[in-house]
Amino acid sequence: MSDRPRLVTPTLLREWPLPQADASKYGRGQVLVVGGARRTPGAAMLAGLSALRMGAGRLTLAVSQSVAAPLAVAVPESGVVGLPDDSRGSVTGEDAGELLGEDLTTADALLVGPGLDDPDGTRRLLEELVPRLPDKIPVVLDAFGATMLPSLGPDLQERLAGRLVLTPNVTELGYLLESDAPAEERLVDATIECAHRFKAVVGVSRTIAWRDDLWEQTTGDAGLGTSGSGDVMAGAVTGLLARGAEPAQAMVWGKHVHAAAGDSLAAHYGRVGYLASELLTELPQMMRTLGDA
Repeated sequence: MSDRPRLVTPTLLREWPLPQADASKYGRGQVLVVGGARRTPGAAMLAGLSALRMGAGRLTLAVSQSVAAPLAVAVPESGVVGLPDDSRGSVTGEDAGELLGEDLTTADALLVGPGLDDPDGTRRLLEELVPRLPDKIPVVLDAFGATMLPSLGPDLQERLAGRLVLTPNVTELGYLLESDAPAEERLVDATIECAHRFKAVVGVSRTIAWRDDLWEQTTGDAGLGTSGSGDVMAGAVTGLLARGAEPAQAMVWGKHVHAAAGDSLAAHYGRVGYLASELLTELPQMMRTLGDA
């Protein structure tokens, strides 16, 4: 591992350009977002719209069947699939592989986690989806999707190795390492440990780790600590993966653009007080300033 992280700056990103976006919605990449329990369908919605704002061409949202119809109306840009849920509206994972079979085979990137609220259902989702997903398709696990990773068998973990992207917060990083949440002074080492353990790109707070590479974000402030912000970030990374970016590049670009969008809003609203949904319209502007137009 490098002794010093590379600082993520606009110059670094311009020297590491993203794949050119295709003219067609299929060529720009198809995103599948799986999440959205009855209480939290907005998390899946934010993630999916974020992926589109980053240039992905086509979106499918798979959510609790009890909220699928209103979500389809709320997000006319997306196809929506209803997944079996329990009496509380939590996604159970039952028959998910069969229901999403075609969407899995055509997806260019899969995100699992935003808005899920049941550990058993989330684990079953992953057990249903991962074996059906083509081997080279990148997978982003966020929130409950990430924290269930240690409970998967070694065969499923190995199937995800090398194409896995994890976007946990500090508490969720502790779950991934099956320990307490790491203290601030241990956060970088814990992120590196997680990346090596799961053969994944891992982004936590300002740190991104992948194999022997380490990056440190230089943008972002307290305003990003708001409900839904992490869903926007996970969706941004997934959208770039669908466009053809490699996992580390998608994470570095996605986290920077998400944070820069927050900085732009802070200039208008102050350090805190803006909403995660307001980040969405800032994302394309930040991409444009980096030469991705």
